[in-house]
Amino acid sequence: MEWWSQIAWHLVPAYVLLGIVAGFLAGLLGIGGGGMMVPVLVWLFAEQGYPHEHIVHMGVATAMATVIFTSLSSVRAHARRGSVRWDIARAMAPGMLVGGFLGALVADRFSTFGLGLFFVVFVYIMATNMVVDRKPAPGRSTPGNAGLFVVGTMIGVLSALIAIGGAMMTVPFLIWCAVPVIQAVGTSSAIGFPVALASTVGYMWVGANASTPATAWGYVDLPAMASIATASVLLAPLGARFAHRLPTRTLRRAFAVFLFLLATRMLFQIWE
Repeated sequence: MEWWSQIAWHLVPAYVLLGIVAGFLAGLLGIGGGGMMVPVLVWLFAEQGYPHEHIVHMGVATAMATVIFTSLSSVRAHARRGSVRWDIARAMAPGMLVGGFLGALVADRFSTFGLGLFFVVFVYIMATNMVVDRKPAPGRSTPGNAGLFVVGTMIGVLSALIAIGGAMMTVPFLIWCAVPVIQAVGTSSAIGFPVALASTVGYMWVGANASTPATAWGYVDLPAMASIATASVLLAPLGARFAHRLPTRTLRRAFAVFLFLLATRMLFQIWE
């Protein structure tokens, strides 16, 4: 059991704390938490001496793997409150599956610096939109099933590249389609599952022959995934409860500042 002896047990509390924050935000904002997790995971993996050429890929893959569990817990909590548009989720899910897997294949073509820089730029844009609370003008309705499939595929590809579970794009899109905010958040949490599942399988497959640590399955670090997922599943229902009771504007802006700081740290990390 070589992998057991290589687990960095002293970092497990850090992974658990990361899962607590990610789980709460997943329930509150419908996000998978990857945008916040990846920079921290890259830092923790670097501290463990993981191969530099794989740490960003491992960070994205591990974050997406945790979203599988977080999204299930989050959507369950939102579904109990009737805030999931299952008609939209069913139409977008197939595209999310296709896009998530394709995104993992595309990510493997990037260098650590290339993937990391793409992630940082996208997070900066995402965080800026959160700070200014930019919203597109509402549309009248969602497109048909074919349109939702195409949108789902596009979001799935980008989600797999930057480990966001799709919510940062899905929620604004649904709001633009005149879906109420709380339903957009609930529906986004449901859609996060298929893209996380497909992209995780993709990252495991493309990373099967990479020189990753013994604790990893492909690009997914199993101890980190298990620790984060366990904590996030427990906290997601609490976040969903707050989403139905409290305004989220201030929290969204605070989260945006947090993203700016983490993305900047990651930029320095990959520049070394």
